[in-house]
Amino acid sequence: MAEIIQRDGTWAFDGTTVRITPGLHRSVPLFRQTYGEIAVPLEAVASIAFEPERKRGRLRMRLREGADPLLQATGGRLPDMADPYRLTVDIDGSGVAEYVAEEIRRALLLDQVPKEPTKTYLLPGPAVPVSVRSSDGTVSFDGTQVRIDWSDTSDRVKRATGPRLISVGDLVQVEWLPNSGYEDGFLRFMTRETVFAELPPEKDPYALDLWGSARRDLLTALVATAVTARLPHPSTRPGVDQADHADRARLTASVPCPADHHDVLLRRLRELGELHRDGVLTDEEFAMTKAVVLRGF
Repeated sequence: MAEIIQRDGTWAFDGTTVRITPGLHRSVPLFRQTYGEIAVPLEAVASIAFEPERKRGRLRMRLREGADPLLQATGGRLPDMADPYRLTVDIDGSGVAEYVAEEIRRALLLDQVPKEPTKTYLLPGPAVPVSVRSSDGTVSFDGTQVRIDWSDTSDRVKRATGPRLISVGDLVQVEWLPNSGYEDGFLRFMTRETVFAELPPEKDPYALDLWGSARRDLLTALVATAVTARLPHPSTRPGVDQADHADRARLTASVPCPADHHDVLLRRLRELGELHRDGVLTDEEFAMTKAVVLRGF
């Protein structure tokens, strides 16, 4: 067993798995503490290195492309402190860090682990159900369906459409950009109907606009990852731009509403009409929101 214990966390390698456990120190980001322990199978590792610096160093592990839904969902945009595959090492731990890195490199060589992209996810992602409250609303995922409940501060167009329910089967992709504290982020769920839409996140009823606490909004990456892990792997999923026009027409065609949804649909349209007559919604907002509601039903 090769193991290194630092304030930010512990890495332990038993010959087949690198077990990464976040530290309990208050300096460890909320995202890392919430994501919890990660078990990385050796076949998911591309490389590992210890990068020494003057006062401390960094143990950095790179995974094979396509192996981890977390990296797929976040696209390398996680802040350094929240990246589970980086461990800050105190200067007196340099020798141990080098030893751990060397043991993993030796195992990669002996097992002849390829560096090429994987064709399936080798890590499972977060457990479900998972729910996160963000600045724009609460997003939940139970393994089959995403639900967004808007907050009181959400754009009126979003609130007018009501809670958003999205089946995994309707999703094409999840887009995530963190709230940096200087620039807003977003979590967007793209279906074949909405993938070509160009609405800004603050008005897109399929997106959460992340503008509040950067520390808490970062937790939306948990939902992004959990959903991504249950979508077709990128190696097998055809690009959105490859969808032919007939397929798009079929997917965007109106679908008859189930009988038990009929009353809900009429009530929602009546509420939108009242908001429009009262001047709460502009003509453009009313038309856009009405289209979203009809499409959602």
